Amino acid sequence: QVELVESGGGLVQAGGSLRLSCAASGRTFSRYAMGWFRQAPGKEREFVAAISWSGGNTYYAGSVKGRFTISRDNAKNTVYLQMNSLKPEDTAVYYCAADVYSDLPPYEYDYWGQGTQVTVSS
Repeated sequence: QVELVESGGGLVQAGGSLRLSCAASGRTFSRYAMGWFRQAPGKEREFVAAISWSGGNTYYAGSVKGRFTISRDNAKNTVYLQMNSLKPEDTAVYYCAADVYSDLPPYEYDYWGQGTQVTVSS
């Protein structure tokens, strides 16, 4: 069983920045591919970013590429999402997820966190 706990959400003005964190349980975090997703009110959950086991490969949705950066610290069992130049359309609940079986995309996520709210005001 893997537990994922997100933190770092909040209210920010457009153009501002936030850094989300996702702390994972488990002794083999370095062998989890990790992803961030988001779900806005009335919309389906969508992919935001993903990162491979070592952090050497990262993947982004087109809507966030160049503004968001995913990274991980395997010593701390934590994955991060640095969000810059935030826009009101980035408002959503952000979830982290873990694929504990494969380091090859497309990832199939087995575990999900509870989510953290990000609200961007105009």
